[in-house]
Amino acid sequence: MQHKLYYQDPYITEFTASLIGQGIDDNGRPYVILNQTAFYPTGGGQPYDTGELNGTAVIDVEEVGGQIRHILEHPLEHTQTVSGRINWKRRLDHMQQHTGQHILSASFEQLFCAATVGFHMGSEIVTIDLAISDLSWDLAGQAEELANRIVFENRIITPRFVESEELKELPLRKAPTVTENIRIVTIEGFDHNPCGGTHPARTGDVGPIKVLGWEKNKGNIRVEFVCGARTLQVLDKKQRILRDATRLLISSETELAANIERVLAERKNLEKQLGEANDKLLAYEADACIAAAVALGGAAWIQRIYSNRPLPELQKLAKMIADKEASAVVLLFSTGNRTQVVAARGTEVVLSAGDWIKEIMPFIGGKGGGSAAIAQGGAVTEIPAEEIVQYALDKLKAKLAT
Repeated sequence: MQHKLYYQDPYITEFTASLIGQGIDDNGRPYVILNQTAFYPTGGGQPYDTGELNGTAVIDVEEVGGQIRHILEHPLEHTQTVSGRINWKRRLDHMQQHTGQHILSASFEQLFCAATVGFHMGSEIVTIDLAISDLSWDLAGQAEELANRIVFENRIITPRFVESEELKELPLRKAPTVTENIRIVTIEGFDHNPCGGTHPARTGDVGPIKVLGWEKNKGNIRVEFVCGARTLQVLDKKQRILRDATRLLISSETELAANIERVLAERKNLEKQLGEANDKLLAYEADACIAAAVALGGAAWIQRIYSNRPLPELQKLAKMIADKEASAVVLLFSTGNRTQVVAARGTEVVLSAGDWIKEIMPFIGGKGGGSAAIAQGGAVTEIPAEEIVQYALDKLKAKLAT
């Protein structure tokens, strides 16, 4: 029978114990079993403790078949007495997050009848899944305010194992998941909840609770939050971001939102102006291409090769040329890491640009398609663009001749 010191006193950080077993787990990791331990094993949504035994790092703790295994970085040298030390910073963080979850879940349930149906303690944030369909900042703020009031009232937290008779008298927030060794964590005058995790002696040790946001998840609402030291870390990070933003925008914090809206509006207007200017340049370029067109079987043959030109721009230029010149047959290239090809034709040309592109693409090992008026394709190829142009031109001449 192993004594679970973390239940006797969750503030114990150092202890001595006798070695009563050791072995290698299924993952090839050495482990030891002690007659008593302050190391909490993974369970009930709470991660395991870390620390060291006789100076050897404890990298995992798990309960297997009723025995608590301390997974070690290296095997222990032969010994009967073991000195243990847990990572207190990690333990305190887990106690703060776990107890904060109890308080916040109870707050949502008492205020809005929103039961917690899921809980996950991550390394940075904690989440609870609430059985409600929607949530607002006003409602979340009310739950957060109640939770922090319970924290700062520094209420007594009492974890204890109870018998079935007493269990029937307690106003539990949820039913136990086990039928034996039922442990109830009571927050004075506020909450009774079955739980096997570690918890501080008073709510004040939880520290401030802060809701960060939420999202819909499988018909529920998944709320993200942090407690204690994590809250301070999050606020410090946000304060740094806020300070940098106010410096870059030469703005006070109170005017920051308005100034960001102004900058976004200015950016949108500039993008619109840039787009209009680019369209005018493309129009001039289309006119220049038409002026330099070469007669080919009754059509105006227009071909250009560019370097790393965006495909949408090629498509827009080809369409402009075809719209301006009804007899145009257009073939535009962009070379670079990938060769892009755009084909288009004017309304007076009996030719399907889509069919033409489909004949060109196998030559460069690519694929393409489109409509009769305009089509595009691309491939990664080492074939020079000039050779592709000649191949495409030969296909075009054959089509125009029929």
